[in-house]
Amino acid sequence: MKKIYFNGDFITLENNNVEAILIENGKIKKVGIEKEILELKDDETELIDLQGKTMMPAFIDAHSHFFAVANNLLQIPLNECKSVEEIQNKLYEYKNVNNIEDGKWIIASGYDNNALTEKRHITKEEIDKVIKNNPVIIHHKSGHNGVLNSRGLEYLQITNETIPPFGGKIEKINNVLTGYLEENAFIENVKKIPMASLEDLVKLCDKAQEKYASYGITTAQEGMMVKELIPIYKKLVEDNKLYLDVIAYMDKKTEKDIRNAFKENIKKYKNRFKINGIKIFLDGSPQGRTAWMRTPYIDDKEYFGYGTMSDEEVKKDVEYAYEEKLQILAHCNGDKAAEQYIKAIKDTNKNIKEIKPVLIHGQLLGVDQLKEVKEYGIIPSFFIAHIYHWGDIHIKNFGPERANIISPAGSAIKNNTRFTFHQDAPVIEPNMFETIWCAVNRKTKGGKILGKEEKISVIDAIKAVTINSAYQYSEEDIKGSIKEGKLADLIIIDKNPLKIDIDDIRNVRVLETIKEGVTIIKKIKYKNL
Repeated sequence: MKKIYFNGDFITLENNNVEAILIENGKIKKVGIEKEILELKDDETELIDLQGKTMMPAFIDAHSHFFAVANNLLQIPLNECKSVEEIQNKLYEYKNVNNIEDGKWIIASGYDNNALTEKRHITKEEIDKVIKNNPVIIHHKSGHNGVLNSRGLEYLQITNETIPPFGGKIEKINNVLTGYLEENAFIENVKKIPMASLEDLVKLCDKAQEKYASYGITTAQEGMMVKELIPIYKKLVEDNKLYLDVIAYMDKKTEKDIRNAFKENIKKYKNRFKINGIKIFLDGSPQGRTAWMRTPYIDDKEYFGYGTMSDEEVKKDVEYAYEEKLQILAHCNGDKAAEQYIKAIKDTNKNIKEIKPVLIHGQLLGVDQLKEVKEYGIIPSFFIAHIYHWGDIHIKNFGPERANIISPAGSAIKNNTRFTFHQDAPVIEPNMFETIWCAVNRKTKGGKILGKEEKISVIDAIKAVTINSAYQYSEEDIKGSIKEGKLADLIIIDKNPLKIDIDDIRNVRVLETIKEGVTIIKKIKYKNL
């Protein structure tokens, strides 16, 4: 079936003047002048009058955690909590309103110690006061740390004698466990917590797809595919449950199990699921004070954060990715972690550009490091919304001078370095227009401007979440712009972001999301002629 969209603005990212587009068999068949496109209609062509709205390429998620977004729907949301007491009240209310039986795990997520009145993490004793007979785990908003109550520690067999893994921390004060776990100690123990039933998890994945699509995203990422997710993705693929494209990156520690389970999905789609490479973690989070830095945190001249892998391990994984022709994504928040990653790539003495290595987050990537980033073909994917959500915390942790150059997108453009943007969902909502707004305004929650010289244009910000993201996945020939022959992955929005005040960009609404010519989310009605 043919569809013609007309009478609106078109942001094509192809430097051409377009007044209408023709879609056929899931692809963009023709773009051009309205009169000429309308002449191509036949009796079965559906005509859609955009009524002055704007059409542009659908968004491509450069980094998130698809299953975590789904699983997060089962967890108690703590995002709005401003104190330890409010967290306690949320836990108590959930336990009692839902009649949760003793012994069953209670999971909460989204608290931020920086946003609490106490400016600290909750303790196991404070959780125990409201929930004694259930194991409880509370995920920090960063996803890199969290807190267990006494029952939770018992279930996971964490005692005073437990030795934390390399690149992780089990906090003790006066040789007494506080319940706080950090980085590898937290991440490895989370895997041991029982998941919901397979049936329930598959239903949640459908809701996660709705969430992504509501923000105009048609390609999502599973940024950390662990072996525990094999049954879930098996079910999604075998039952053809995905209507978004989902691209996965395997936890290097268990990638052999995953590859064996998805032999038909390695570097190619089967039922909209593709495994594209491997993922490694080189440090933690800046707001969680675990990002690995070349210079110390401003309030502690002896503390630099820390790495989570040895130089030898990183080099070995980079070489493995190259040999297997798999893309590698490396989590690097701090500039020291970035330095370790760049060095590993450099030391392989191979043409790593071929696999398009990605540096994920790059909040504190140094401007001086961009030269080598470009030289070795590394694609930085900036979590640029950090400027708004945690920019004031970055000032506190690193000082104004260093905070001014977090997510240095402006410098990357000057250096002719291609980059992408992401939200690391579920850390924050996968709201692309908020991200675009952050990139062009660089305002913190406190109203400060962080690095006006690092601001970029609206069109460059849009490219970072469309055509550049397609390039990151080596899908630029089929996605990311409105061009004849590409997939009809499109969105309709209520305002043209190129024509409004830049401060209003975060308020642009996605009205309709189209995947390969098929509407998957629609919030308004159009006049059909």
